[in-house]
Amino acid sequence: MTNAQKKLYRLKAEVIAAVGHPLRLAIIDFLRDGEQCVCDIAAHIEAKRSNVSRHLGVLLKAHVVSQRKDGLKVMYKLRTPCVLNFARCVEGVLRESAREAQAVLDGL
Repeated sequence: MTNAQKKLYRLKAEVIAAVGHPLRLAIIDFLRDGEQCVCDIAAHIEAKRSNVSRHLGVLLKAHVVSQRKDGLKVMYKLRTPCVLNFARCVEGVLRESAREAQAVLDGL
């Protein structure tokens, strides 16, 4: 494996790690409908604003979301909406895993 490939895998892993938290997944899912402020995100996912802000910082660093100021509010949106495809892929993995587990149970 080349150094460039190693670097690419490391960068991919950083993005995956950034989205790999239940609260961050909820934030990403909520942002599917468009730009939102921290206050609306926090209310929707029923979390403290400070906690949401911290998680948004992780997503910002990974370039998953972007932000802009709107008066006193900071607005966030998905920078790369294709991240939603990844979430759907994970759901597919979970469905397949459930089918396999059910097949084992059916065989008992």
